[in-house]
Amino acid sequence: MTVKLRPRRARRALVPILATAALAVGALIGGSGATPASAATQEPCDIYASGGTPCVAAHSTTRALYAAYDGPLYQVRRSSDNTTANISPLSAGGVANAAAQDSFCAGTTCVITEIYDQSGNGNNLIDAPGGGAAGGPDGLANATAAPATVGGHEAYGVYIAAGDGYRDNSTKNIATGNNPESEYAIFDGTHYNGGCCFDYGNAETNNDDDGAGTMEAIYFGNIKVWGYGTGNGPWIMADLENGLYSGSNAGYNANDPTTSYRFTTAMIEGGANQWGILGGNAQSGTLATDFSGVRPPGYNPMKKQGAIILGTGGDNSKGSDGTFYEGVMTTGYASASTEAAVQANIVAAGYNTGGGGGGGATGTIVSGVSSSVCMDNNNGSGANGNKVQIWNCDGYAPAQNWTANANGTITIDGACLDITGANYSNGTLVELWTCNGGANQQWKAENGELVNPTSGQCLDDPNASTTNGTQLQIYGCWGGTNQKWTVP
Repeated sequence: MTVKLRPRRARRALVPILATAALAVGALIGGSGATPASAATQEPCDIYASGGTPCVAAHSTTRALYAAYDGPLYQVRRSSDNTTANISPLSAGGVANAAAQDSFCAGTTCVITEIYDQSGNGNNLIDAPGGGAAGGPDGLANATAAPATVGGHEAYGVYIAAGDGYRDNSTKNIATGNNPESEYAIFDGTHYNGGCCFDYGNAETNNDDDGAGTMEAIYFGNIKVWGYGTGNGPWIMADLENGLYSGSNAGYNANDPTTSYRFTTAMIEGGANQWGILGGNAQSGTLATDFSGVRPPGYNPMKKQGAIILGTGGDNSKGSDGTFYEGVMTTGYASASTEAAVQANIVAAGYNTGGGGGGGATGTIVSGVSSSVCMDNNNGSGANGNKVQIWNCDGYAPAQNWTANANGTITIDGACLDITGANYSNGTLVELWTCNGGANQQWKAENGELVNPTSGQCLDDPNASTTNGTQLQIYGCWGGTNQKWTVP
């Protein structure tokens, strides 16, 4: 008998999640509750201030953007009782105390309700109200849907799904009119779509489209309606209202490249009839200037209004997807040396992929039916809907090296083990899907079983099959060997 081996699609392996020291659960209340400790001499906003272009808004759910900052970074609300908690850095100038979030949100789900401004101007971001393009208030980001590590410590980004958005219309010291400013953000370069508009930056104060030049925000995605660059995207562009611009002209601009680093640094600078786009890898290297030149026709002078948006367009267009980790807005057009120093600081911060809950163990998940068969992600593909199945344990890491995270997810290839359609009926198949914090992506190891806490159903190998390609399912827990799994 000829046995056909399935093809193994070549794929870059997911960066292994590094084991980190356990994080102490600190105080849940923000402010100066974190104990100051030694920190970097300068963080991004210290660098901008030294360059004469101080931050007037500074937002991050992952770390402090000033060396001395130890106040709250963001607030979460849990669904079990609708109470809230502020999450602060582990120490002044440090990484977010994500262990405090994990503790507070244990056994339930949480959303990010507010992202605090670290600049002292009080420019905090909350759920966006309705606008000319769509009603509101907008949805709030799931607090655990964008796990990462910063300097080896667990942290969470802001995972924006279509319909989510944050805004502040009553700001202080944000650039208005034709006054100069600089903006940067760190995005997930693999999480984007062609919807309008995943923005961070300066927008209208009335949630409407007020015409050309009334916005100046960083856009990230691959929509091609107004402007685009080389390749298939995503592109870093400027949302200037009534147009997304990749250069001085509407439409195609050859110098604006596809930029899709897992952690992408995106910058927009804007002055008097002069603006620029800069981009780079937030994990290594320097910035590239993708565009520098005069304003597009009809955009000089600018008419900026000074609101701040995240995840939507200026008129609350909210069809976009994206993930935000940190970003600032300054007053003044930053110098090239200042922007280079900021990029160096970002690289030194050490952004990396990682699971929630302080990381997790990585390895094979072996079936209780036979120690020679494993849970397998078909062909090591990270595509949504990919088949999760039984396969001979063959050591192929992209398909069989799963990470059991302390936040309850089981991940591989940057995606989660998922109960299809959140259908908890016996026989519902499991698959791979983008991590979104849903209850159908939660698993708990109990008595050798992998149980979905919401449904009480177990991960099940149908009919105790050892046949390669048998897709796994959920089924009522009954203690059979086909529901037993050895996890890392």
